Amino acid sequence: MGEDYSPEPNKLPELKLDARQAQGFISFFKTLPRDPRAVRFFDRRDYYTVHGDNAAFIARTYYHTTTALRQLGSGPDGISSVSVSKTMFETIARDLLLERTDHTLELYEGSGSNWRLTKTGTPGNIGSFEDVLFANNDMQDTPVTISLFPIFRENQYTVGLSFVDITKQKLGLAEFLDDSQFTNVEAVMVALGCKECLLPMECGKSVELKALHGVLTKCNVLLTERKKSEFKSRDLVQDLGRIIRGSIEPVRDLLSDFEFALCALGALISYAELLADDGNYGRYTIEKYNLDSYMRLDSAAMRALNVLENKTDLNKNFSLFGLMNRTCTAGMGKRLLNRWLKQPLLDVGEISCRLDLVQAFVEDAELRQGLRLHLKRISDIERLTHNVKKKTANLQPVIKLYQSSIRLPHIKDVLERYEGKFSPLIRKKYLEPLEYWMDEHRLNKFTALVEVAIDLDQLENGEYMISPKYNPNLAALKEQLNAAERQIHSLHKQTANELDLSLDKTLKLEKGTQFGHVFRITKKEEQKVRKKLSTHYIVLETRKDGVKFTNSKLKKLGDQYQKVLSEYTSCQKVIVAQVVDATASFSEVFETLSVILSELDVLLSFADLATSCPIPYVRPDLTPSDKGDIVLEGSRHPCVEAQDGVNFIPNDCTLERGKSWFQIITGPNMGGKSTFIRQVGVNILMAQVGCFVPCDRASVSVCDCIFARVGAGDCQLRGVSTFMQEMLETASILKGASEKSLIIIDELGRGTSTYDGFGLAWAICEHLVQVTRAPTLFATHFHELTALAHVDGHEPHSSPNLGVANYHVGAHIDPPSRKLTMLYKVEPGACDQSFGIHVAEFANFPEAVVTLARSKAEELENFSETFGFNNDLKEEVGSKRKQACSPDDIAKGAARAHQFLQGFSALPLDQMDLEQAVEQVKKLRSELEKDAASYPWLQQFF
Repeated sequence: MGEDYSPEPNKLPELKLDARQAQGFISFFKTLPRDPRAVRFFDRRDYYTVHGDNAAFIARTYYHTTTALRQLGSGPDGISSVSVSKTMFETIARDLLLERTDHTLELYEGSGSNWRLTKTGTPGNIGSFEDVLFANNDMQDTPVTISLFPIFRENQYTVGLSFVDITKQKLGLAEFLDDSQFTNVEAVMVALGCKECLLPMECGKSVELKALHGVLTKCNVLLTERKKSEFKSRDLVQDLGRIIRGSIEPVRDLLSDFEFALCALGALISYAELLADDGNYGRYTIEKYNLDSYMRLDSAAMRALNVLENKTDLNKNFSLFGLMNRTCTAGMGKRLLNRWLKQPLLDVGEISCRLDLVQAFVEDAELRQGLRLHLKRISDIERLTHNVKKKTANLQPVIKLYQSSIRLPHIKDVLERYEGKFSPLIRKKYLEPLEYWMDEHRLNKFTALVEVAIDLDQLENGEYMISPKYNPNLAALKEQLNAAERQIHSLHKQTANELDLSLDKTLKLEKGTQFGHVFRITKKEEQKVRKKLSTHYIVLETRKDGVKFTNSKLKKLGDQYQKVLSEYTSCQKVIVAQVVDATASFSEVFETLSVILSELDVLLSFADLATSCPIPYVRPDLTPSDKGDIVLEGSRHPCVEAQDGVNFIPNDCTLERGKSWFQIITGPNMGGKSTFIRQVGVNILMAQVGCFVPCDRASVSVCDCIFARVGAGDCQLRGVSTFMQEMLETASILKGASEKSLIIIDELGRGTSTYDGFGLAWAICEHLVQVTRAPTLFATHFHELTALAHVDGHEPHSSPNLGVANYHVGAHIDPPSRKLTMLYKVEPGACDQSFGIHVAEFANFPEAVVTLARSKAEELENFSETFGFNNDLKEEVGSKRKQACSPDDIAKGAARAHQFLQGFSALPLDQMDLEQAVEQVKKLRSELEKDAASYPWLQQFF
């Protein structure tokens, strides 16, 4: 949704066209090609207009009323129109290109029936609108466009992928196998912060690729379909030779590793028109993107862990990014933090290096505060460098780069004063690179250039000017200008004496008016000198604010001044272009420095967070993914504890191999199960990003992936039922998770009947315990699942004991009053009773409803007797299971249910119509029902 901006329709700028102009415009508008994604704006100098279906979209989305619409033209030819002010255009452009990803933006300039397209923008390519988008705001993230070339053969997908980050001038390639859910593609989209995706048109028609379209929707990525003929790799080496920095040989070697990714790259280069702008030549870098470099996160995990900001957040601490963003630099620190959160590390050495630096900043407040003080005065070097490379640049980015450059010696001094145990690391990581890039051949050469070329004295007046001393022609013209100014000043004095008026006080000299240089006096003064004026001077205009007049001498001197000034301006313009070009030649220096400074900024931000929370964070210990356990003592959820008025109760989490690697967590709703399992995910993510964590003590065995199945969110809006969404997300866990992944599942199987839901939950748990073998937190309302802890390892064919353990969130019921108190503590053991009715009471349900619920529950489940949860397996825990089953019966029945589920998940549903699908599922079900006769545990489901 757009920002809530509802001006009164009568206050909007009015589009005034006569009948002929209106007809001319309408006939042009109707020739435009149909593109449902494009929102087209027409520049009317002081405001913009939007027409046709776009007008209705703008009125509904941003003005929240159709009364803003006006009709242009009459009868059947008429089109609806809406006017948009300059500030509103900025708001809409930001929303369309930075927030939403379902539209593109086009800007037309012209008049009558003669208009031309001057700017286009898409969520993945915002370059031509950067001046509008970031006029008053930092750039939070650099948009990435990816191109996919998927091939389906031998029952599996090979995906060729390439991406471009136009802001960073970076290209990347990857090629990999993927499953039918496209889990690898989704992980890459999340890690890169992808905004737009190119696909060959034919892919839209393919049944196999239906799931890929679902991934684009989940990740909020705009789909752009291109002709298959554009996905070609011919001339690729030659094309890249023009735009890639450095020698072509390494590029040729890199390309030889790929096949399908080259087709994707060919389409991307042509779509982004990289060769059309010679400003790109020799500026791009290219790399192989390795899927295994970072922890993989899918869109469900990003949502479940609240990693990035959301428009619906009530405050900034709702998201991990909002809480952790304490960066000081303008924009570049924010963008790096955004990227790090999407790309947690897997290498223990790299993570420890970040943690060492954070520890240095945590332990030395002087170092931390000194650096942050100077970083606050650093501009967005990365974006300024990007701007300087454009042909249209002026002196402003050059001067801002200079002002940031002169802060660097201070930053270096603060780092040099640090003498703690991490000083060798700080020397190697920051001081040595700073010394290298700041020497007289690099940064100091740039600052010397600016000090000579730019008139720094004028900066205080807000004027960006070339120093006259920099160029002999400019110096001569400046001297002529000064001489003309001196003559005009002495004429001003002389005129004041002749008219007997005081200089500047009553006789004003104005320049730059429509008449050039003029004298001005008030109407009152004019009466005193009217006679002299009429004989010796020429009166130019008489208005309320006074009388303007001149004479032949002033006119001559003024013309002379203007002539010299225009020569000075055009001479200065040439020199400005030279200075900007010279600055662009230092782009490698600035790009490297921006990496160093933004990294410092983010690590200092982590240190600031760790020290400024009411309970300080601690440094986590990390072990490789095949060693160690996951132990979080006194862990807290960083975003929840940061909310006002929250007194957070910490909990321990011990995921120990062979003992409690798979945890089933039961307990009442609202008792804190969801918060607990999410906080474990968030703590592990923070540790692998290189940040301290909100615990008393933490040791983490590195996870290659976090899978989360928590809450179905907004899937109904996309036409997917809650249960279907739950199954799709679970399918991607079963297919994508490995023993090194962390899995968190909350309340699985709620969207269907109790028995079906329980059967699915049991089978999924068994699969995770026996096949996936990943550390898992499984929060559930099915108390019967706790029996898994007793079954584990009993099956003759089961693998060595993984360690299934029961935990519950504590709640206390006061027997006389039956009042429920949540304790929010996670404790070992299964939950011994259901609290649903108490929670309803807690929520102030009418008494009659609660009483009826209680009696119905007792009637259905022999409430009071059967809920005595004995650990004695002879009275097995199925409160909904009337007949007791032995562990052996349960294990055999569950194995047959597992077989049924495997058969179901193997069905190619996306290639069947509804009748075929129903037929196949009926067949599987009837076979299972037939077999149930031999499996007592299965009989309860029929």
